[in-house]
Amino acid sequence: VQLQASGGGLVQAGDSLRLSCEASRRTDSSDGTGWFRQAPGKGRDFVAVISGSGRVSYYADSLKGRFTISRDSALNTVFLQVDSLKPDDTAVYYCAVGSRLLLLHTPDAVDSWGKGTEVTVSS
Repeated sequence: VQLQASGGGLVQAGDSLRLSCEASRRTDSSDGTGWFRQAPGKGRDFVAVISGSGRVSYYADSLKGRFTISRDSALNTVFLQVDSLKPDDTAVYYCAVGSRLLLLHTPDAVDSWGKGTEVTVSS
């Protein structure tokens, strides 16, 4: 599956963004679709993942409350709503799909990566 992420940009602290990840086809029901982010000079960190049905989702502990993942299966698209953005949220955000991603929230669990979308938050 090919993934296309979009929605990034330059925003101010406190703003909100909605990132989109469109898949080239419907993913398997057992696959998780998620987001990772990579800040400049750092590793790629897990953000959130959602199940194929959309009923189950997980978030990185440090990001709970400001990040919301959702999906529109009719559009083969997963969204990441980010509220109250902080400068520390500055990163390239990558969407990903993996059959083990729902359980293992690590880059090793990813089967397919999309190209990232860059988010820059100014203070």
